[in-house]
Amino acid sequence: MVIPVMALYAERLGTPDSQIGWLMTGYSLMQFVFTPVWGRLSDRFGRRPLLLISIAMTALGFLGYALAPDFRWLLGSRIFAGAATANIAIAQAYIADVTPPEGRARGMGLIGAAFGLGFVLGPALGGLLSSVSLAAPGYAAAALAAANGVAALFILPEPKARVPSAHRVRFMAVLDELRRPGIRRLILIYLLSLLAFSGMEATFALVAAHRYGLDQRHVSYVFAFIGVVVTVVQGGLIGPLTRRFGEQALLVVGFLLQAVGLVAVPYAGNMAGLLGACLPLAFGSGLSTPALSSLLSRSARDEDQGGTLGIGQSAAALGRIAGPISATSAYDHVWFAAPYLGGAVVMLFTAAIGSTLRRPREQAAPESPAPSARRA
Repeated sequence: MVIPVMALYAERLGTPDSQIGWLMTGYSLMQFVFTPVWGRLSDRFGRRPLLLISIAMTALGFLGYALAPDFRWLLGSRIFAGAATANIAIAQAYIADVTPPEGRARGMGLIGAAFGLGFVLGPALGGLLSSVSLAAPGYAAAALAAANGVAALFILPEPKARVPSAHRVRFMAVLDELRRPGIRRLILIYLLSLLAFSGMEATFALVAAHRYGLDQRHVSYVFAFIGVVVTVVQGGLIGPLTRRFGEQALLVVGFLLQAVGLVAVPYAGNMAGLLGACLPLAFGSGLSTPALSSLLSRSARDEDQGGTLGIGQSAAALGRIAGPISATSAYDHVWFAAPYLGGAVVMLFTAAIGSTLRRPREQAAPESPAPSARRA
């Protein structure tokens, strides 16, 4: 809701254009730091209480955004909101707790579908509310987060599939996870794929305006189209496709499709061609995102689900920090197509890494205790 008008809101508060980017960078930096923290804490204290705390913090963060009297306050509210909304790892761990391994990708896909719907509805609603005032989207987002917290308080149980662990919170277990080859590769895939995709997001409006003469309204239509395709894939198709082909195949195909879309975007020719170029981009994203989350969850130990998924989201946040900076720089100083052709190369490299992944172990399979479990 707040992203479409955030730059205008910052300008209204007297912010120089050169500093507006810190609103997104600060937000992503907090996501990078706090996703593994939230996930690890939820492994120890339970998913429900940590979700409730983070949702309440989200409401406060958006309220602070709406009440901002100057840029420093606004930046502080975005930093606070970034820390609060880093709770995606808790939601993914919740899904991992209540789904069997073979249904994990479908569960992760439902989260992705919800994000896709938010991607379609949020900017549209924020644009509508901005006609009332530039602060109105912030108030609406705060109210929606508060309603979300009330709903979670009354209808969201702690997963019966897990009991909060009795061992202490072992933040150093993050390093243990990163030493495992399969985990390392999946984390690298998170980083590289988001690096390429976020670079496209950061420069898309520029290409649309300078290359195709599209205004902001038409750009929003294209993003809405992408959101609809991602929602359809993750909300309905990912389950049957996973059962038929498996997560690894969908991961690799998803990255290959995104590479095709990235190459096509700067040479689409017109609005219809642009939508055609975005189709494999959106379809590939819809396939690869839940498949990647599922593979990471299935590769993690049961007691470390939240922390491991948090590491993945932290790597994704790092990609969202570096991607826009590198892409806009390449667009400005190298070539208008450089972010897209470079992103396609990164996607192909990511697909190659994905093809080397081994089948994740089944959690139910008997195995000897891990060294960290014996130490605990």
